[in-house]
Amino acid sequence: MTFSVVIVAAGSGTRAGPGQAKQWRVLAGKPVLRWSVEAFLAAGAAEVVIVTTADGAAFLPRILEGLQGWRSTLGGATRALSVQAGLAALSERPDAEPVMIHDAARPFVSRNVILALLGALSDADLALPALAVADTLKRQATGEAAQTVSREHLWRAQTPQAARRDTLIAAYAAWTHGDPTDDAQVVEAAGGRIALTAGDPLLTKLTYPEDFAMAEHLAGVARVTRVGQGFDAHRWGPGEEVWLCGVAIKHDETLVGHSDADAGLHALTDAILGAIGEGDIGDHFPPTDPKWKGAASDQFLKHAVDLVTAKGGALVNVDVTLICERPKIKPHRQAMRERLAEILSIPVDRVSVKATTTEKMGFTGRGEGLAASAVVAVETPA
Repeated sequence: MTFSVVIVAAGSGTRAGPGQAKQWRVLAGKPVLRWSVEAFLAAGAAEVVIVTTADGAAFLPRILEGLQGWRSTLGGATRALSVQAGLAALSERPDAEPVMIHDAARPFVSRNVILALLGALSDADLALPALAVADTLKRQATGEAAQTVSREHLWRAQTPQAARRDTLIAAYAAWTHGDPTDDAQVVEAAGGRIALTAGDPLLTKLTYPEDFAMAEHLAGVARVTRVGQGFDAHRWGPGEEVWLCGVAIKHDETLVGHSDADAGLHALTDAILGAIGEGDIGDHFPPTDPKWKGAASDQFLKHAVDLVTAKGGALVNVDVTLICERPKIKPHRQAMRERLAEILSIPVDRVSVKATTTEKMGFTGRGEGLAASAVVAVETPA
């Protein structure tokens, strides 16, 4: 089932303490807003509309660099007006297509939560994730004694909240009761049926300064690290230069292959694809396709990185080993590290390039060819 998303990110977040609004702050090395955008795109969202301020719109290209499928629009003075602005900014899609309304201050939205909401819409007008109230509740007015309140049948509402596009638009158009606290209240007032799905404790809302300390801890729980490995080899042939790890090196031979035969980039591409379960380089760029004849291998590597990003993931570090008797790798190693860091969009201190020989043994030892191996660590949503 296809769906669209409206993320409300127009608030000032003053309760979160001094500094930037909470949606722009960095959480576990990544802006709070980016966590949600990556999660929705990885789950298959057709488009994501981010409702923000004029200042926020200026931040977005940097905060969401490398992500495709999002757009922004300006919000209103209240959350309800911002939601309506986001609905109006969606592209022309079927009226009955589900739309998810999400608060940017809840960064840890998961695929399971998203799929449960879509499933619940089969017999409901709006679905939302909710958690049962576990703590004992007390009510106390100023100057009065505290009283215990029953927590039976009480639930804590979370976002995203999902409904069909036409349902949401019609419900907001009919709303006349002031500023609603969430979208479910609006649909309920219009006579809609509300369904609760299993909430997620990780979907905590960042409101106060202490919430960020907790979220830093939760960020480690919400992500998993995957490891991939790759290997490639090419034989030597007539030529004047060789491409290795994206760097051209003058040499009396070249590596023979369908593309530019950059064994380092090929091994690294396979390692990344392996880490995210996306097959190997031949699946994406068949050597039988003349389109890739003589192609620069950096585009293969960029494609693999784009797939990681689309899954809401990020590269942690990469380690490439070149196996050959010649050419000498050490004089070019730093240039290779810098080129890989540029292609991968990660700091150079997360890139390692090493070289070794096989002590004259095997095809590399006899100078018949060159081999490369690579290992990568990729962090993705759990």
